[in-house]
Amino acid sequence: MKELKITTLIKEAAYSELSAEDRQLVDAAKEATKRSLATYSRFHVGAAILMANGEIVTGANQENAAYPSGTCAERTAAYYASAQYPGVAMKKLAIAAWTRLHAPADAPDEECFQSDPISPCGACRQALLEYESLYGPIEVILYGADRIYILPSIAALLPLTFTSF
Repeated sequence: MKELKITTLIKEAAYSELSAEDRQLVDAAKEATKRSLATYSRFHVGAAILMANGEIVTGANQENAAYPSGTCAERTAAYYASAQYPGVAMKKLAIAAWTRLHAPADAPDEECFQSDPISPCGACRQALLEYESLYGPIEVILYGADRIYILPSIAALLPLTFTSF
C-alpha cells in the first residue's frame, strides 16, 4: 500500500499587503455582499471575478423559501460572467462574507465581516473548477477582516479533482 500526501499552498496576507488590483477585487466582493438575499441564513456572501478582459463581475448569495435551493455568490458570479463574456477567461476570484448573528444590532456592516476567511462550498468548487479547466488557473482570494488567504487556483481548494467523465 502506498501513502500519498496532498498539500495546498496558501499565502496569508493583510489587506494592506494586497496589490491595488487585488484590493479592488476584494472591495467589489465586499460590496456585493450588500446585494445578497440572505433571508434564512442571514449570512451575506459576495464574490467578485476579475476577467481576462479587465471586467469585474460580482455575485451574491440568493436564498428563497425552498431553502436551501438558492444559489451561492460564487456560482452566481461565475454563471453571469460566463453568460456575459463567453470565451473570456476568469483570472481571479475574491470572496467575502458577513453576518449580524453575533454582532451588536447597531454595528455597521463593515464591522460584521467574518474575521477569518470563508471558502466556497463543494458545489461551487466543482463549478469553478470546470471554468478553470477551460481557461487556466483562477487565483482565489478569501477575505477575512483579520487575515486574507490567497490560493493559486481553484484546484488548490479541491484536491483529487475530476474534470472529465
